[in-house]
Amino acid sequence: MSDKTVLVVEDDQHISKLVKYNLEKAGYRCLTSITAEGAFLILDQEAIDLLILDVMLPKMDGLEFCRLLRQDPRTKTIPLIMLTAKGEEVDRVVGLELGADDYMVKPFSPRELILRIKGFFRRQKPIENSKDVYRMGELTLDLTRHQVNVGTRPIELTPMEFKLLTLLIQRKGRVQSRDALLEDVWGISSDVTTRTVDTHIKVLRQKLGRVGKWIQTVRGIGYKMKDEE
Repeated sequence: MSDKTVLVVEDDQHISKLVKYNLEKAGYRCLTSITAEGAFLILDQEAIDLLILDVMLPKMDGLEFCRLLRQDPRTKTIPLIMLTAKGEEVDRVVGLELGADDYMVKPFSPRELILRIKGFFRRQKPIENSKDVYRMGELTLDLTRHQVNVGTRPIELTPMEFKLLTLLIQRKGRVQSRDALLEDVWGISSDVTTRTVDTHIKVLRQKLGRVGKWIQTVRGIGYKMKDEE
């Protein structure tokens, strides 16, 4: 039995019960809420290790709930997987920009969801870490402070985006395949089909502004951080 607690915020009772069943079968403690307002009450009373959030909720929707979570120091670092029936890229990007760490489009495989959750918890171990501060031209990444700046401008990144950028900087000049990034950043094996790497790279480039172009696409393989600023 795991010591991890997962909160599922989903107003579709069938989906909520299905997710709860599979989470408990995998050994996790699972709490549920059908509204964002109810989820806030649970977060006030419970230590939540991961949150699964539906976009289409009554009253306050999942996007607004996500935005408020990321503004609160008590909840801003809780890993968050967003569920949505909207498969268009723009909807996925908006969720990631607001602070979601990953997304799944309905209908989804419960097995894949559990694999992603296990990946979140596996990646508690730090990636290779030879120093605390990395500098590339006007881009600075501080591991100790969990802070990124472009010039004097601070860049707000989710924990997943920060880890992705750290890995690319630490391995600058070396091509990282999508499968390798899934394994090293998300802790997900390559047998899971997902475009989450491409979507995260797109959002990360947008947030970095003028230095976002330093993350280069290697067609048919993956991505790399350019050698020189």
